[in-house]
Parts: sequence; C-alpha cells; structure tokens
Amino acid sequence: MKVAILGATGRGGKRMIDEALSRGHQVTAISRSAAEQPARDGVTGVSCDIADTAALADAIRGHDAVIATWRPAPGSDDVWGAIKNGFNSLLTAMREAGVKRVMVMGGAGSLEYSPGVLNIDRPDFPEAWKDGSRAGTQQLDMLREVSDLEWTYLSPAHEIYEGERTGTFRLGGDQLVMDENGDSKISFEDYAVAMIDELEEPKHTGRRFTLAY
Repeated sequence: MKVAILGATGRGGKRMIDEALSRGHQVTAISRSAAEQPARDGVTGVSCDIADTAALADAIRGHDAVIATWRPAPGSDDVWGAIKNGFNSLLTAMREAGVKRVMVMGGAGSLEYSPGVLNIDRPDFPEAWKDGSRAGTQQLDMLREVSDLEWTYLSPAHEIYEGERTGTFRLGGDQLVMDENGDSKISFEDYAVAMIDELEEPKHTGRRFTLAY
C-alpha cells in the first residue's frame, strides 16, 4: 500500500515508518522539515506544514491512507486550538485529494478508567499530561462527527514508551486495558504494529480502539 505518515519525525511517526517498511509498504514521510527524515529505500520525505491545506493535499494525493501522528509544536498555549485547526486542514486536504482513510494516533486520557470515570479524571493522572489529554478527547469528539471519511482513532495504553517490538498485546475499545496489577503500558514499537495491522485489515473504521500488554 501507499501510506502517508504525518508527523513522521516524532517518536510515533518513526515507528510507523519502520513497521510499514518492514511489511513492504511505500511511505511518504511528511514533516515540517524533510531534511530531518534520513534517506531510506521506500520512503519519500516531504516538507509540509499541516496548516498549508493545498500543499498537504498535493502531498497525500494518490495514497491509500494517511496515518496522523502529528502534534502541535511544544509550548503551544492553546493545544486544542492548534489540534483543531491542524486537523480541520488535514480533513479538508483529504477531501480535496480524494483520500478516504485517516488513522489517528490518539491519547489515553479519554479512555474509561473505571465505570463512569475517564482516565484523565483518575486521582493519579499526571497534571502535566492534562492539557494534551483534554485536547485528544476533543479531537476524538471531532472525528466522531465525520461521516464522509473512513477514520480510525487508536488510543495507546496509559503509559507509552520507547521499547521493543513484541507483536503481543491485547486490544480493547473505549476502556483502558490494564493487567492484573492495574498497569497499562505499551511500547511505541508495538503501538505501530497495531496501527499497521489496522491499515492492512481494517476492523475499527469509524471508531476508537486501544491496546496494552
């Protein structure tokens, strides 16, 4: 398949590229600076700001899907405003380019921690994560209003970290996946496995899913 990965130089984007290439897919790596993307067989680097709708439409035209791992630059005073504007530009670009599938690297804050309690509202949820998590919740709500595109939103476990690719994890829906000790963890590498699995065999179109060990 031919897939565009938006936010390609981030920790999630890099793992998406690795996983997609390992399965023989052709990747267009889109970031603010293509110079940050090392030359690799099977990868075309494209410099493009998500806010430049026309340029983004040109970059993704002819692709089977877009995987969006993009996040606003650090230090943004209005995280949700930046995400909303960026994703409105992306969705418009997709419509202009005729690309139907978008797969979004989301957050874990909007997952249900316990009946009626969101993960972001649990007592030990880190304060430093809250602005981004609230924005991720609003982003998911925004996608749920989209009916003309085939979207999927993948929430990670509560904790996502740079680790190893095991290919072994559990999937869930809108509830946080935890182990017997109450821990919820996943590596970026295995997160990418789940996303590329979904790319190849869609099972969660028009909805969110999650994963953890």
